Amino acid sequence: MVHISSGFAALALALVIGKRVGYGKYGMEPANIPWSILGAALLWFGGFGFNSGSAVDANGLAAVAFVTTNTAAAAAAIAWLLVSWAHGGKPSSLGFVSGAVAGLVAITPAAGYVTPMAAIVIGAVAGVLCYGIMLWRQSKEIDESLDAWAVHGMGGLWGALATGIFAVAAINGKSGLIEGNVTQFIAQVVGAGAAVIYAFVVTYILAIIVDKTMGLRVTEEEEYVGLDLSQHGERC
Repeated sequence: MVHISSGFAALALALVIGKRVGYGKYGMEPANIPWSILGAALLWFGGFGFNSGSAVDANGLAAVAFVTTNTAAAAAAIAWLLVSWAHGGKPSSLGFVSGAVAGLVAITPAAGYVTPMAAIVIGAVAGVLCYGIMLWRQSKEIDESLDAWAVHGMGGLWGALATGIFAVAAINGKSGLIEGNVTQFIAQVVGAGAAVIYAFVVTYILAIIVDKTMGLRVTEEEEYVGLDLSQHGERC
């Protein structure tokens, strides 16, 4: 729910704020690839504590969550790398870590409920799905520079649904669609759908209100100079 909310809120804000000056006309490359890799590495490491720690004990369930977290992240990273390589002609470190984050997002709700084999599927689908959504977003010229919607929003949505599909009763007492538990899958669909609708609609309404009263965009000159300098008085 956290990732769904942040991702779809980001989409709503991007639609209200609009494109940056020069978007689509000039190259807007990532500012610092090494920092992006470091950030993804910290997220990957933190995912172990977040997911395994949810067991609230050093037990078998925590071990399962640890393994599925790492497996899904790795599968998603490789999947994103391969599809982006096939599509763009070159593999990239940024694509690898973007896929890893997508995998971490997708496995978070399912980590303590699925097998490592299912984690491979969840991660691989997340990598391909999130990359495809990113391409669609670019084709529609929606300027959402961090791809929070593609990676977190859609990755989280897939993860919530995948939990209802791949959950195994032998691991944590909950069955998913594959084991015949249609009720759990429907619950996942309803919960995820409610999060999508609430996050997008409420954020969109609030963004319009703020935009009409206080304004959401800086001036074109401030945007050109850069927000680090114009808003915070510091150079990146």
